[in-house]
Amino acid sequence: MTLVTAGIGENSARVRELIAAKLAWLGAVLDPAANAAHAPLISRPESRIRLYVVPTDEELMIARHTLILLSGRYVGHRTNEVVS
Repeated sequence: MTLVTAGIGENSARVRELIAAKLAWLGAVLDPAANAAHAPLISRPESRIRLYVVPTDEELMIARHTLILLSGRYVGHRTNEVVS
């Protein structure tokens, strides 16, 4: 499974096309119609791996991480461990 996220991955059919072309060696087969329609699943049925477009909300994640830091529940940057 391959996920394409973030603004450019979510909104640019051309960028997704270029990414899928680089993944052809893995058996990825892009569905041009689904890609152009900005569908959530943009691989063809015969593709050996699925290609998904996943909406993200970076601002929400930044806000959540900020709240953890400000609440004092943050333990370490490498483990992302949070104390309950």
